[in-house]
Amino acid sequence: MKKVINVLLSVGVSIALIASCCSKQDNKLHNGDILFFGIPSDYSLDTNSIADAIKDATGNDTLNLIHAGIIEVKGDSVFVIDATIKHGVDRHPLDTTLKDFKLRDGSYPTFIVKRLPDTCDVNAAVERAKTFCGRGYDVHFLPDNDALYCTELIQFSYLDSKGNKIFKSNPMNFKAKDGEFPIYWVQLFSLLGEPIPQGQPGTNPQDMCKEPVLSYAGNLEVGKELTLRKEADL
Repeated sequence: MKKVINVLLSVGVSIALIASCCSKQDNKLHNGDILFFGIPSDYSLDTNSIADAIKDATGNDTLNLIHAGIIEVKGDSVFVIDATIKHGVDRHPLDTTLKDFKLRDGSYPTFIVKRLPDTCDVNAAVERAKTFCGRGYDVHFLPDNDALYCTELIQFSYLDSKGNKIFKSNPMNFKAKDGEFPIYWVQLFSLLGEPIPQGQPGTNPQDMCKEPVLSYAGNLEVGKELTLRKEADL
C-alpha cells in the first residue's frame, strides 16, 4: 500500500511539474509568433505619418493595428523580422523595435501576439523571412515588385506544405471612414506619379490579426522580463 501511495505521489509531482512547465512556456514568446502593434483609435501619431494613414484606412472603433512583425527566438535572445520605412526588410533585436515604436508620451503600443497551430512549420517561415532581409519597403503597396510592406512580408513567409500562402489577400482600402483619402496617401502617390492602389489585392495588420488560422497567445508585457498576459480573446 505504501509503495502504491509513493507511486501515486511521484506521478502527481510529475504531472504538476509538467503543468508548471507548460504554463511557464505559454507566458513566453515562441519562435514564429506574429507581433501586432496597436494604438487607441483616438490616438494621433502624426497627421502626416504612414502609421496614421494606415490607422485611418483600416482601423476600428477600439484598437487600431498599424504594424506587424515576425518573432524569432534564438536561445535567450528575441529578434523581430519586419518591414519598415526606416529599415526596409530587416532583422533586429526586439529592443530596437521597442525603441522605434515608443509613443510620444514614453509608453508603448499594445503588443498583441498571435500564434499559428503546431501543424504549421513556423521555423521554416522564420528562416524564409530572413531571406527577404535587405529588400526595400514597398511604398507602392503592390504585389508584383521586389519590395515588401509589413504584412506582405508575413504573407510571403508563411506557406503551407504545398507552398501556398497561409494568409489570404483582400482588396486594399486606403480611404478613411469619411470616404476620402488621408493626405499622406494623396501626397505619397502624387510624388510617385502613380494612382492610389485602391482595391488592389493586398494585406493589412487589422485583417491579418483576425485570420482564423491564428490563435491569441497574449499581450506582450515590456519590463525586466518579457511575458505574455492574457486579455480578452483577440
